[in-house]
Amino acid sequence: MKVAFDAMGGDYAPAVNIAGAIGALRYYPRLKHLYLVGDQAILKAECLKQGLDLGNARVSIVPASEVIGMAEPGAKTVRRKKHASISVAMKLVKDGHADAVVSAGNTGGTVAAATLILRTLPGVDRAGIATAIPNEHGLCHILDAGANPEAKPEHLVTYAVMGTAFSRNVLGVKNPKVGLMSNGEEDGKGTAFTKETFKLLKQTPGIHFVGNVEGGDLFENQLDVVLCDGFVGNILLKAVEATAKVVSKWLKAEIKGNPLRFCGAVLAQGAFKALKKKSSYENYGGSPLLGVNGVVIIAHGSSTALAMRNAIRVGMETVGNRVNWHIEETLAEIAKVSELHE
Repeated sequence: MKVAFDAMGGDYAPAVNIAGAIGALRYYPRLKHLYLVGDQAILKAECLKQGLDLGNARVSIVPASEVIGMAEPGAKTVRRKKHASISVAMKLVKDGHADAVVSAGNTGGTVAAATLILRTLPGVDRAGIATAIPNEHGLCHILDAGANPEAKPEHLVTYAVMGTAFSRNVLGVKNPKVGLMSNGEEDGKGTAFTKETFKLLKQTPGIHFVGNVEGGDLFENQLDVVLCDGFVGNILLKAVEATAKVVSKWLKAEIKGNPLRFCGAVLAQGAFKALKKKSSYENYGGSPLLGVNGVVIIAHGSSTALAMRNAIRVGMETVGNRVNWHIEETLAEIAKVSELHE
């Protein structure tokens, strides 16, 4: 497989990106070629510093003279900066040189570049970000986690189909359970938006819709996809991340403040490591932007080298399991069923 890697994207680019690239080339033999997209001089210097041999046939630099900053407005900047690293990476996929794009850069810019350059799949109006949250039963994906803040009910129906395809074909879940985020589990709960979405989901074939779910269900119940608009999803995701960080901080402070507790913590070190591994975003890599005509993986802005390596892995898995093909097939079947009922 060939991956276009936005080597200039992210809070700690390009250092962690190059380190992640080295890891991906080392651990993923199926990675046929990795395109490092960005400022050629900067990337060459960083590769030299970290010992990445650019004479290796599996890696090369693709020049891009501009970068979209993390604080810049996404869509406007993509249109203004024609030679931004994320746009150049998208064009590599569009032109058939690469199979997937991976970026930890400006999320709005990545979504805008993917939509403008790759376009959306047939039957998809708006793309959505599927972000993994670990729970008691495995992984639950929030969809959308920030791509489409002003979604319509029909957009969430498409998200349900796409999330089901991803869970089934990448994660191996036979019959993914889909829930709709609301302020109560009862069928009549929610806003006018969620109530209309609920009705549409009840009528949608090909998905296992379990009804309304609440915030606690993300962690306690067996759910594979939780639907919401990008505004709610992004707030929910950031609240979960912040809670995990502050609980970890409080726990460390309490342990260090008491010698007896510290001794107990040393004995429970294995349990703490296992918990950290399960809850760390690094191990899940990046979030697929579902619905665009190509594979796009959006990594966390503060990604480490391990997270970047795993984001490349997620991209390869998404390509290998033909997720977009399954999405198109399911949407086409739903369209046929709808036509028969009209």
